[in-house]
Amino acid sequence: MAAGEESVLRSEMRWAMVVGGFVAIVLCATLFAALALHRNPPSNLERIDPKTLHLSGEFTEANLGTRVEDGDEVVARVVATQFAFVPSCIVLPEGRLVTLRFSSPDVIHGILVTGTNVNTMIVPGYVSQVHTVFRTTGDLLMPCHEFCGLGHSQMLARVQVVPPGQFHPDQQGRVSCASQP
Repeated sequence: MAAGEESVLRSEMRWAMVVGGFVAIVLCATLFAALALHRNPPSNLERIDPKTLHLSGEFTEANLGTRVEDGDEVVARVVATQFAFVPSCIVLPEGRLVTLRFSSPDVIHGILVTGTNVNTMIVPGYVSQVHTVFRTTGDLLMPCHEFCGLGHSQMLARVQVVPPGQFHPDQQGRVSCASQP
């Protein structure tokens, strides 16, 4: 082997080690985020009958909106339907873990809450669930980001994030935008 070829081979081996080291660092960072920081893709898979969504079970009209449930857990349930979110406004506390649950009786929708990491698809026949903590108070928009028909551009809801001192559930554990100052 000529000296020039050895030099090229050594250079290629160095670059292969640099690339291999970089891949190992990215892999370790991903594993750390997944295992230690619990940064994982959604893993729950719940099926629901979209034809009877509003007739019984968790997504009936009486169960929609924000509710404080057993164990002081804050859960907001929203139905995405052409071309509205029901309810159109939900109230959530700042600095507290909340669970957002979505379903749809008709077509695929997508939601995101502006200024946060909340972003998911809502597929008929399934329940989409997101756990998050809202760090700042204020009114946030929650538009549909998946084209769902001619009224898509008008499909948005409001998320009211209030300080913990202003988050007051009623006797049934419900909190609504109408009851907030």
